[in-house]
Amino acid sequence: MNDDERVALVERFWDALNERDFAAVGAMMSEQGHYIDVPLVGVEPGAYGPAQTEARLRLGIEPLSDYQLHPGTIVVTGETVITEHVEEWWWHDGEHAVVRFCSVMEVRGNKVDRWWDYVDLNSIFSVAPQWWTEHIANGYQAD
Repeated sequence: MNDDERVALVERFWDALNERDFAAVGAMMSEQGHYIDVPLVGVEPGAYGPAQTEARLRLGIEPLSDYQLHPGTIVVTGETVITEHVEEWWWHDGEHAVVRFCSVMEVRGNKVDRWWDYVDLNSIFSVAPQWWTEHIANGYQAD
């Protein structure tokens, strides 16, 4: 893959996430692809491969009443694609979070092998309703 192809894949990835097409996002992960929020490294294993990535996204984002991803800067160096983006999360109780991400991806063979999100999780958990926080905790215990 060349740089333009890597950028195009990542743009499709973010478009699918914005549409909450979790299956499409998962399908862009390689079988060994690793997805995790960096503050959780060492705390939990994250997701590996398409199915776990899809399940992890469904766990957190699917229960939201609305979700919008605002793309930002994309930088490519070799197989590494670094992006900045902002996500807005709304819960049906009226809570709203603005979440800023820096995502580091390794893209090989038209698939994402690594997706590590650098994010301040407090920007989510400080406003998230209790039911959602419990839902997340129960979901990760089930993995």
